Amino acid sequence: MKKGKPYPHGGRDRRPQGGSHPPGERKNQAGLWLYGLHAVKAALANPRRKIHRLVLTPRSAEEMGPESLRKFHPELAEMEAISRLLPGGSVHQGAALLCDPLPTLDLKELLAEPAAADAPGEGRRIVVVLDQLTDPHNVGAILRSCAAFDVAAVIVQDRHAPPESGVLAKAASGALDSVPYIVVVNIARALEDLGRLGFWSIALAGDGGMSLREAAPISDIALVLGAEGTGIRRLVRERCDSSARIPISNAMESLNVSNAAAIALYELRRG
Repeated sequence: MKKGKPYPHGGRDRRPQGGSHPPGERKNQAGLWLYGLHAVKAALANPRRKIHRLVLTPRSAEEMGPESLRKFHPELAEMEAISRLLPGGSVHQGAALLCDPLPTLDLKELLAEPAAADAPGEGRRIVVVLDQLTDPHNVGAILRSCAAFDVAAVIVQDRHAPPESGVLAKAASGALDSVPYIVVVNIARALEDLGRLGFWSIALAGDGGMSLREAAPISDIALVLGAEGTGIRRLVRERCDSSARIPISNAMESLNVSNAAAIALYELRRG
């Protein structure tokens, strides 16, 4: 295909000739690079995202489809040229997006309106609170589960939590742009705010006093998860209304926190 010929989705063939970089390529552009087909597609569909630059291989442009790209004009480049835009080792699948971080969300504003109560599991709102989980892959996996089970928000602390990044967005497989990710200064205070909004907070811990089904009332739920190894901090746990455990075999000491989150959310949605 000749240089400059339009592609089906409105982009043009801007692949580098003779090994040169795509036009305007810079390592240190201001903004946040997201990458991976699911993460990029979700970001493009999020009206809260401010997009600066979209770089795709011809194949990834076709995979994303005209509906995803109808408002955008991607630059088309080869895989190697896209790799040069990103940190080493980024598994980008031929899709990279330069954008602004998501604007800050206010917890009270987001959750001010009560949910329409229906069936206990389906009608309740669920918020997931992460107490000092620092691994972006674990947090990304939790975000994926939160998207699958219609969680209203994920709350993290401004310290000891992964910042918005390409790694987090890739691990979340698009969920970073579909589940509100709220950063707060103090987790314990956020739990108090949630209580005033009608949420019952449950600390999920191996030594929890009852099963999750027993601990969950018919109301909105804030599910609190702690870091692997250290668990939920004492002051945070004291702010919770109850504690619960996931019964597992004695052959295994504990579950990975992202697996525990998925099981707990399924249980809460069962009602």
